[in-house]
Amino acid sequence: MRELDRAEALRLLATVSLGRIVFTHRALPAVRPVNHLVDGEDVVIRIHGGGALASLSAPADAPGVVVAYEADAMDPDTHLGWSVVVTGYAQPVLDANDLDRYANLLHPWVERATTTATLRIHPDLVTGFRPRRESRP
Repeated sequence: MRELDRAEALRLLATVSLGRIVFTHRALPAVRPVNHLVDGEDVVIRIHGGGALASLSAPADAPGVVVAYEADAMDPDTHLGWSVVVTGYAQPVLDANDLDRYANLLHPWVERATTTATLRIHPDLVTGFRPRRESRP
């Protein structure tokens, strides 16, 4: 495995639109597939009401809810590609201009879903790797 630096990991993350968010739901780990975009270093997702992600909330004095976000692009035959994990705080996007911009750029990957909120994940930790092809003697 070759470790990716932060800039390369975020650049690769921005090349795909689907990943998985890991969060706590009813005191247990939960994972949901969602689509995303990368805005600067932040990962932005839109969520729909009634789903488990809609229950994410932090106390008013907290910087957000701790989540992890993972996306990858791996070739199933060669086992080559990359994987990136962003760990940080998720906060609701409240700025009207940002909400409009994200609504135009980020559409639900499930056609019937109606998005009711937008979350911004500000990464504290960004890790990534690329598997290396084994050299044969």
